[in-house]
Amino acid sequence: MARRLMLGLAACLAAALGLQVRAQDSTPPAPTPGGVAPEIRAQLTPRQYTTLSSEMAGRIDRITTRVGETFQKGDVLIEFDCALQRAQVAHAHAVQVQADRTYTIDQRLVALKSMGQLELDVAAAEVQKAKADVAAADAVASKCAIAAPFAGVTVDQKAREFQYTTPGQPLLDILDNHNLEVELIAPSHWLSWLKPGYQFHVRIEETDKTYPAKITRLGGRVDPVSQSIKVIGVITENAPDLTAGMSGRATLVPPS
Repeated sequence: MARRLMLGLAACLAAALGLQVRAQDSTPPAPTPGGVAPEIRAQLTPRQYTTLSSEMAGRIDRITTRVGETFQKGDVLIEFDCALQRAQVAHAHAVQVQADRTYTIDQRLVALKSMGQLELDVAAAEVQKAKADVAAADAVASKCAIAAPFAGVTVDQKAREFQYTTPGQPLLDILDNHNLEVELIAPSHWLSWLKPGYQFHVRIEETDKTYPAKITRLGGRVDPVSQSIKVIGVITENAPDLTAGMSGRATLVPPS
């Protein structure tokens, strides 16, 4: 009886040990050092983009670009009806001519002792005032046309021709579609090896292609809540098929 009891206890102990071994075998594998994931989301963003706004109150005469059309730096994109401003410029120039001629005549009269120095000084001041009025009129007239600050493409048109605008009103959204950046959100513990110049690859979903890239700069601060940091890179090869807003996955392999 005692012998059968001992054998039963031994069998139970063996079964318990077997279960413990199987439980240990089913434990998930240990994560890679630092928990580094091989891929993270990436998005292409333009290096230069802006909203062109009206600097004056007036009626739009012409918009030379449409959504999707490209342009070069310095191209006139929007023109306003500026008949009044041009008339003000012409008036200011005429007043300046008058002041210049009066000053020239007064100089001769002073040389002939027919006029005092005070009158000549007043004429000189009138010349300076006329020049200032010309500069002010030219500054106002320069706002009658909006030129492209960089080469790019029009992405949104917020106003129409013959529409009356007010100062500060948005008119066009434009961006530089030639110089794109790759934006990533990386874990902050990657900073031990993720530095400017680090090379990686990014696969863009819209083109289904993989492009070489490198890190150019890191964000200015770490987000303490998500413990992440913004990382900015650039595509290192000519890729005319890429457009701002495309996204994909970047493959970043830490150094061994």
